Amino acid sequence: MPDPGTDVTQLFRNEDWFATTAEAVAELFDPAVESVRRGVAPARSTPASTGSVRCGSTGSGPWASYHVQVDEMFDVGDSVVVLVRDRARRHGTDVEVELISGALWTFGNGKIVRVQFYATARSFERRLASRASCAPGESQAGVRSR
Repeated sequence: MPDPGTDVTQLFRNEDWFATTAEAVAELFDPAVESVRRGVAPARSTPASTGSVRCGSTGSGPWASYHVQVDEMFDVGDSVVVLVRDRARRHGTDVEVELISGALWTFGNGKIVRVQFYATARSFERRLASRASCAPGESQAGVRSR
């Protein structure tokens, strides 16, 4: 991850920079990696290339600047919980907004096989709290076993 002071909008706007970054991390991802977005209507689950995972974003959109800070990471079985603080400023304003969210990165055969992005910390906390009552065949991280 870049330093929290790094403006990552260029990762989305500069195709050469993005291609170089995607190539550098491609071996970490299973070719059939699934990207799931929760807490946004409607929730989406799609096959994803390394490009579409792009930190859970579909692009830099209206953001003049965008900063990502990983607050905490911890292991939950075959997954890693990543708690994130995003700060951004829209074009035409000096006001910065902050979003505290989370993601669940699941591994299989040494590669990332699924990434679940949660739009808010609250939606993520609810999912983590429900892991204590897992259905048969579901891991403690709330992800179906493969």
